[in-house]
Amino acid sequence: MKDQNLLMIFTRNPELGKCKTRLAATIGKQSALDVYTILLDHTVSITKDLQLTKEVYYSTGIKKHDIWDPTIFHKKLQIGEDLGIRMFSAFDNGFKAGYQNIIIIGSDMYELSQKDIEIAFDTLKTSEYVIGPAEDGGFYLLGMKSVNSKIFQNKSWGTDTVLADILQDLKKQQVVLLEEKNDIDYYEDILPYEIFRPFIKTKNLTL
Repeated sequence: MKDQNLLMIFTRNPELGKCKTRLAATIGKQSALDVYTILLDHTVSITKDLQLTKEVYYSTGIKKHDIWDPTIFHKKLQIGEDLGIRMFSAFDNGFKAGYQNIIIIGSDMYELSQKDIEIAFDTLKTSEYVIGPAEDGGFYLLGMKSVNSKIFQNKSWGTDTVLADILQDLKKQQVVLLEEKNDIDYYEDILPYEIFRPFIKTKNLTL
């Protein structure tokens, strides 16, 4: 029997100078890469034991030998000119493959837990949509029971209007919002967490 639930993890390939660039502006490229590596490890740890199908979507190229165990995660490549097109394509392919509940997350959420994801899938049993709001006006989790192209169009991705615009698109739909969480984009975002303490000392690092 085919699994009905699919978790899609969108990730940026961990390359020096190409990830967490806004954070790198303060702590330097190498430290930003180190922070992102911690976030990737965390994402693996909270998803590997979930009893459902898991796909990891690479930004620029699929890596055969990395932290994503191919016996646990199906490896795919993001396709499209912007984030909206890439997410829509992933959702569309997932539903065409026969999955009934699909959730997408990123890989920069240190506050996200395995339990949070399980709760989100449980929510889709009785709701059409589930969204995890990020403190910066975006979202850290988006789930649905059928693909909706509208929410992936005409958005200023990476800005503080994304969540509000999506909720406007879904104002007549059944939507459940999860607990708001902090994602890691800027220097201020790493300050609350002990694990990132070594990088806080490098604030005045010369780039």
